[in-house]
This record gives sequence, structure tokens and C-alpha cells, in this order.
Amino acid sequence: MQQRLSSAAHSAAQHSLDNRIKKGDLGSPQLKQDFAEAISIMEVPSRPHPSPFKLHKSASTPLRHSGAIRKVTKKNQTKESLLESGNKEKISSEEETAENFVFEPTTDSSEPVNAGAPRISLRLPSEDSFSEESSVSEERLAEEAKKKNEEEAAAAKERQAQRQMMAIEEFVQSEKSYLRMLKICTVNIRNSLGNLQPPPPNLDSLFLYIEEVMDVSSRLLSMLEQKQFRPENPDFLENLCVSFLSLSSEIEAAYKEYLWNYNHVSLIENGYKQNEALWNDIIKVIKSAAPEVNATSLSFFLVMPVQRIARYPLLLQTIQKHTDPSHPAYALLEQTANTSIALNCHINEYKRFREVADKYKKTENLTIIDKINRLSTHSIAKKTSRFSQYIKHETGMAPKLVDEEFDALEGFFNILEYGILVLLENVETYLFHLQRFLECKTEEFDFDMDGEKAPVCYKEINTALRQWILPMFEKRMRGLIYKPLCELRDLLVGPKNLIKKRLHKLLDYKVIEGKSKLSYEEQAVANAYKTINTLLLNELPRFNGLALQMIWGMLGTFSCLHRDLAADMEQLFQSFALQLPHSSYHPKEFQEWVESAVLEGARKLDILCQSVEETLNAPVVQPLSPSSQHRLKQLTDKHGSGKIFQVTNTVVGTRDFDLNLTKGEFVALVSEIDTRGDKRRWLVDAGGRRGYVPSSKLIRYHQAAEDPPPSPFLPMPGGMTGFRRHSCIPDPQLIHVTSQPLFQVVAAYDFTARGNHEVSVRAGEPVRVLESQDKRGNSEWSLVEARGQRGYVPSNYLTRMPVVTGSLAPPFH
Repeated sequence: MQQRLSSAAHSAAQHSLDNRIKKGDLGSPQLKQDFAEAISIMEVPSRPHPSPFKLHKSASTPLRHSGAIRKVTKKNQTKESLLESGNKEKISSEEETAENFVFEPTTDSSEPVNAGAPRISLRLPSEDSFSEESSVSEERLAEEAKKKNEEEAAAAKERQAQRQMMAIEEFVQSEKSYLRMLKICTVNIRNSLGNLQPPPPNLDSLFLYIEEVMDVSSRLLSMLEQKQFRPENPDFLENLCVSFLSLSSEIEAAYKEYLWNYNHVSLIENGYKQNEALWNDIIKVIKSAAPEVNATSLSFFLVMPVQRIARYPLLLQTIQKHTDPSHPAYALLEQTANTSIALNCHINEYKRFREVADKYKKTENLTIIDKINRLSTHSIAKKTSRFSQYIKHETGMAPKLVDEEFDALEGFFNILEYGILVLLENVETYLFHLQRFLECKTEEFDFDMDGEKAPVCYKEINTALRQWILPMFEKRMRGLIYKPLCELRDLLVGPKNLIKKRLHKLLDYKVIEGKSKLSYEEQAVANAYKTINTLLLNELPRFNGLALQMIWGMLGTFSCLHRDLAADMEQLFQSFALQLPHSSYHPKEFQEWVESAVLEGARKLDILCQSVEETLNAPVVQPLSPSSQHRLKQLTDKHGSGKIFQVTNTVVGTRDFDLNLTKGEFVALVSEIDTRGDKRRWLVDAGGRRGYVPSSKLIRYHQAAEDPPPSPFLPMPGGMTGFRRHSCIPDPQLIHVTSQPLFQVVAAYDFTARGNHEVSVRAGEPVRVLESQDKRGNSEWSLVEARGQRGYVPSNYLTRMPVVTGSLAPPFH
């Protein structure tokens, strides 16, 4: 029993000593006590005890390494190898203490005991003292280990907090530096580039969408600084996460458009580099605007948003790495880091979709020769496969892929397209008629309404409508309705091409859909179809919604424009209300009067149109008095017959140098414009008096010829060979000439008058030619007199016939 207890105690003491040796704690008093206990409890064989002797340290007398002495020596060597130089004195004192213990030497049968050697005596402690000392040493070791672990944990926690604070400060400071660089780029560099002569082309496209990126970055910083938390404050991390999450949608919207446009930015910058002089000027502007960064190109600044959106996940993950999971904002920080990663994924996916859309929505205007040149074996095989697959789907030979969601979107898009085109056509027609109405400048005509209030007011109202109200209405109509409709029509081309390309890719996809293993090209076809289909399913509803919203907005704008037009016209009429008749009527009575007046005005207008048509087409031939004939002859000799005009209404002069003339007087035109450039007042000669007369009260005078003029269609014949083309040529043998032949104009064919300005003639009927052309100088019509009536007949219906003093025999039919 005592041997087992001794063995257990030895094991415990040995284990405790080994632990301290490993830890390097060899100079403490506890180690000395443990070492002594380990030696004191070593098991000694039971045999006769020789006389004890004291073991003293002596360099000349070496000890024999046997029994327990061997173990003590090994432990001393271990301590010497592990102790530092500062603990050597402590180790030597321990060795001396160990060597001064009293042992009973252990003898072996193979080694005879030296009878003259000193005797070693071993004093063993009691079992109770051993148990108490062992438990005390174990508790002390546990307390020290616990204390040391707590100190290490506190130090690690402090280091982690410092690293977290440094990561947060890096996030904030890098955001401030990033925003400062963007401001230098968009303010200093952009303004300086705009001041170059000439400015670089596509300068606005170079900085497209960068304002949105700066706006969302400045909003993020303002939200971080709003609550005035320091980075070391635990609430600052929560504020950072909340701010980033609240702006995540705006960050995605701003950065995805900028990143998609960045390829175009690179192309513009490469175009600048082709012009060496321009690129040198740009480098000078960059170095002068930002000398501290030593930038050598515009891409140094323009690539920053591309790098910044990819750096957000790294910064947030670094903060998360150095944040204790027990932190109150740890879950929110993890969500923020995942959101930043999702933002980058969404932006990359959006960029890929836009690249596919840009690739397939382009419209190429190729000629037939270009299309033929593009044909190849691969393209012919692909188109043939698509056509055969389409025939199979339409005839039911192969199952058709039905996508109800896409079919509904496509149907609605087609309805929108038709509605937009019809609305645009109607607006174009409306503007065309409005323009035709504005071209009718009625205020330039004088209707002899002097002294009448109502007609003058109506004229002023019409002038205001044509010169102010309606032109403004037309301008707003074109800017707010017609131009947006044209742009919306142009936007239909992209989705329409994508829908068409989706059908082509669908036909290709159906061919390879059943294959278990796809080649690289087949996998590309499948990916292209899925991408286009996903793009249309995501974007086509938005396009349809925005297009429908624009149409409703344009219709509402159309109504508002007409409401404003009615308000302007009402305001205009109210200014003339007291001067107009029937202004005091009740609204119902006024409406009835307006209807009756409009109908009566339409009837009078119809009569006026007929009268004007007869006046314009019929020549003015009136009997002349001797004084009028004398003045006509005088003016004709002086100015020529083409300058003679006749007054249609009495003219009363209202300005200086105006003439007073009576109806029917003759004047000669001198100038068709007055000294102020007004074409409505003509300078005329009235037979010695010169002055201005309204052009609307003059009409060209057609003088009747006394003798028939020579026909412009028939030469003067020397014999009977000069008959007119298409004329009825009688047999020369039937004509008997008894004297010098004369010629008379007769009708070669029957002609029926179609209006009051024409005259009916029968074939063979003699006529008198008054003028060989109409008043516009057209020789296809001739003014003739037949049976006492005057009018126009076609010139090719007339012919000249020779006559004698007698008559034609037999009669001409």
C-alpha cells in the first residue's frame, strides 16, 4: 500500500516538475520544493541499511551515477539547458541543495559496495504532508495559468479592437480621398479642358454619370458625419452599416451606369491620344490641376469609381475580420459585407446584359451586295436550320416553346408600337394643317372695311391669333408632343431588334436543347438565348410601362395645350368684347347666334368663292368712254399693255402720296412696293399723277384685239399646206377661190363650256380671237367671241381656213 502511494506521489511530482521545466520557470522556490519532494519520495530497495554518510560537493571525488542519483543528475542537466544566463546562480544553488540531501545508496549485485564509502541516509516525509503540499501546488499552478490566459485574452482583444478601429478609419479616410480626387477631376480638370481652343470633342460623354457617383459618395460621408461619432465609438460601426445599407440601391444605380459607360470613356481617351498636340495640352491641364498626385492621363481619375466599387467588399470584410462576434453590430456588419458583394455581382450582370443588348439591338442598313458578301457556308446552314425549325413550329410538326409571360409582354409591346405610330401620324397631320392655316396671311389683304368697327376688330383678332397665339401654340406642340413622340418611335427599334433576335436564338436553341453534351459553340448559343430572354423579361416590362406613361403624359399635355389656347383666345376676345356686337347676349343665346352666323357665313363664303373664281377666270372687258379710251391709249403708249391695270373699287387716300381714284379708272404700274418695303401698296401712274394705291383694288386689264391675231400654231401658208395639226382638213378641190384668199379662224372640234369663263363652240363655227393666251400667259387657252359671247376655248380646238369673197362650198361640218 505504501509503495502504491509512493508511486502515485512520485508520478504527480514528476509531472509537475516536467511542466515547470517546459515553461522555463526553474528559478522559483516552488521548483526547489518540488525537486526536493521528488527526490525524497523516490523508492529505495529494502535491504540492510549501511551507516549513513553525508554527501558533500567535491570536485575531486566523483559520485557514482546509480539509483536515484542518476535521475537527479539528468534533471539538473535539463534545467541547465533551459535556463537563461540570468538564472545560472539559482540553478547552482539548487544543485548544491540537491547534492547535500542524505541518501541511502542503492547497491547492485554486480557492483560490490565499497565498505569505506560514506553512507547516504534518506529522510522521507509523511504521507499527510505530501498530500497537502501537492494540492497547494496544483491550485497555485491553476491560478497562475488562469491569470496568464486572462492576460493573453485581454491583450488579444485589445489588439483586435485596434485593428478594427484602423480598418474603420481606412474606410472613412479612403472615401474622403476618393471624393476629393473626383472633385478635382470634374471641377478643375473638366473646366480647364472646356477652356481649350478648340475644346476636345465628346467632352460631356467623357464625364458622363460621374456626377451621380460623386453625389452618392458625398451622401454616404455626410451620413457618417451626421451623428458625430468617432471611429473608436462602438456606435460608429452600426452607423456605418446602416448608412451603407440605406444607400445600397443608389450606389448600385450610379455605379452600374458609370461602369457600363467606362468602355466608351476609354475609346474617347484613346482618340485624344491620336492627336499629339491635343494630348499634350490635356497632360498640362492634368499636371496643373493635380500636381500632388503626379497623374499622366485622364484614366488615372476616371478609373477610380471602377476600383472603388470593387474595394467596398474588401474594406467591409477587413472590418468584419477584426470585429468580435459578440459585438452588437456584428450581424449588421455581416449583412453589409454580403450586400457589397451582391452589389458587385449585380453590376457585373447588368454590364453583361447591356453588352449583349448593344450587340444585337443595332440596326445595320446593308445593301443587297453587302448582304450577299456576308453569306458563307456557316451562315447559310444556320439560316436554313432556323427556317426549317420555324416551319416545323408553325405547322405543328415540332412542339413550339410557349412562354406565356414573354408572349404577353411582346403582345403589349406591339400594341404600344402601333399606338405610338398612329398618334405620331395624327400629330403630324394636325401640325401640317395648322401650318397651312398660318401661311394664309389674311391681314395683308384690304377688304375695304374702313369705318366699320366689327370687321376691324375681327381683323385685329385674326392678326393676334396668326402672329402670336397660334405660333406659340405650334412651338409648344412640336416641343412637348411631336419631338418626344419621334424620340419614342426611335426607341422602339432596340427592343424590336432584340425580340427578333430572341426568336432566332430560340430556333437555334431548340435544335440543341435535347443534346446531353454541348460543344463550345452550342453552349454559347444556349447562353446567348438565355441572356436575351432574361434581359427582355426584366427590361421589357419597364420599357412598356415607361412608354405607356409617356403616351398618357403626351395626351395630357395635348389637352393642357388646347386648354391654354382656349384661355389665350378667351383673353384676346375679352379685350374686344365691348367693341363687338352681340357681346351682351346670354351664353345660350350667344351659342345659337354663333351657329346661325357660322352657317350664314359659310353660305356667303361659298358664293364669294364662286364669284372670285368667275372674276379671276373671266377677262375684264367693259365699254369705254372717250376720256377713258384716251387715257388708256396714253398709258399704253408710255408703259406698254402689260402694265395697264383697272381700279375695281373706289380708292380713298389715307396717307401721304396716296391717290383718290374711282371705280373703272385706268392706271399703269410703276412699282410693286413702296418706300418702306410694303408690297400691299403699289406706285402707279394715273395719267400725269403718280401715287400709291392698295394692290388689292387693282386688276390687270385685258384689251380686246380689233383684228384676229395670227395663230401661234399655224404658219402663214403660201398655198394650202399650212393647215394646223389635229385640225379638220377639207378637200382642196371643194374650195373655189375667186379672189385674193383671206383666212378665218374656225372651231375644228365641238367644245362644251364647263363654266362661265368658257364658251361653247361647234366644229366649223367661225370665231373671233380676242387674245391668243389667258391672263396668266398660258397659250393653251384662247379668248374668243362666238355668237356674241366671249370666253375661253382650247387653242388646239381652233384652226384657220382660207375664205373667198363668197362662201365655202359645200358647207364645212
